[in-house]
Amino acid sequence: QVQLVESGGGLVQPGGSLRLSCTASGSDFNLYTMAWFRQAPGKQREFVARALPGTFTFYTDSVKGRFTISRDDAKQTAALQMNSLRPEDTAVYYCQAQWGADIYWGQGTQVTVST
Repeated sequence: QVQLVESGGGLVQPGGSLRLSCTASGSDFNLYTMAWFRQAPGKQREFVARALPGTFTFYTDSVKGRFTISRDDAKQTAALQMNSLRPEDTAVYYCQAQWGADIYWGQGTQVTVST
């Protein structure tokens, strides 16, 4: 029902910024909760940020004040603005859409924070 494609990852120096985007195809995008997760090598996939339908957003503590999740329902996109990046932010970042029991994942995009 929903297909998600992430883009915008890459290599950035510590303190730099990246903007990730997630483009959705399907119906009723405005009813889905959109979220970003990440998975570093050797670690579990972890929650990063979530945007509920409407205006509410949530963040994991380690990214609060640095990352911003946003959504554009008209364009069926979700974005993650990542500022003040740290080496520990290095991971594959995944976009997620969820509506009740229905959950969808993108293919992931690599973010590497290094000198």
